[in-house]
Amino acid sequence: MSDEHPRDRFDLIPDAAAEEAFLDALQRGRLHHAWLLCGVEGTGKATFAYRAARRLLGAAPDPARGPLGARRDDPVSRLISAQAHPDLLVLERLVEGGKVKKSISVDQSRELPEFFSKSPSQAQHRVAIIDAADDLNINAANALLKVLEEPPESGVLFLVTHAPGRLLATIRSRCRRLSFPIWTPERLETLVRNRTGADIEDAEHAAAMAGGSPGAALALAAGTTFEMDQLARQWVAGDIDRTEALSIADKFRGAEGQDRFEVLMGRLIAAVRMRALNSGPGRGNRWAELWERLQPLPDRAAGLNLDRGDVLAGALADLRRTRAQEERLG
Repeated sequence: MSDEHPRDRFDLIPDAAAEEAFLDALQRGRLHHAWLLCGVEGTGKATFAYRAARRLLGAAPDPARGPLGARRDDPVSRLISAQAHPDLLVLERLVEGGKVKKSISVDQSRELPEFFSKSPSQAQHRVAIIDAADDLNINAANALLKVLEEPPESGVLFLVTHAPGRLLATIRSRCRRLSFPIWTPERLETLVRNRTGADIEDAEHAAAMAGGSPGAALALAAGTTFEMDQLARQWVAGDIDRTEALSIADKFRGAEGQDRFEVLMGRLIAAVRMRALNSGPGRGNRWAELWERLQPLPDRAAGLNLDRGDVLAGALADLRRTRAQEERLG
């Protein structure tokens, strides 16, 4: 369930207040041409964008699925899920040679003017989703800015952003902002239990480790991710089996291996952060410093095409050094 792409999620309501605000603007004829969807990663911003796109492109409302709910079997919904709706353009990082590219290119952004220059073919609007705007390289961001400076007639853009401060101020100023707050642990527990059938203990653990993100909570509750989270917490507790680590590193090849590597590193980073928060001032500082060193490793590995097994081995060596320093403190 957690592996669903946002375009295929129909029953998750990221934030009812955001949906009501969007509907109010639509119904009053004050629909802004660009919406900046802000919040930590995994809070449902892309899911909202697809829910809003379905409404703008004419999918029949389904109030049982929330303010922007739509029927899964509606023809518009089916076209969007099949990535075949002529009035919807989605820009996201491309996958080439089994690897996800580091950014959204200027060539991709240049599709926007041509897309919006055409009249809607099946609906009243043409919609573009950029997931995530944080991934735009500088040239792509400037190409987007040109579109925002001359708002397209009948066009609506949704810009997903996990870090709005990283975007050009001129982009931010031309968008209406919708903020997606983190979820409470109780709400996350309910979501995990309802969507995955996890027991109370596993749901509580997933909610506690998710940092307020429903996407992270669902991913944690999934079998492989949950196993990796348990392994990461085991390593942080001091039980590092070198043979087991080598066996895991052997599975880092290819696109699937990249996903596995990124999930494991993400859970290791989260476990170290939790250890830093739960330790005393002296020990906590050392764990916080380790957390800061580990954070850039996944992006660095992808950007420099580093051997993922070597990156993991280096992270575990750093972890062992931190534990040794902690033990010397008594």
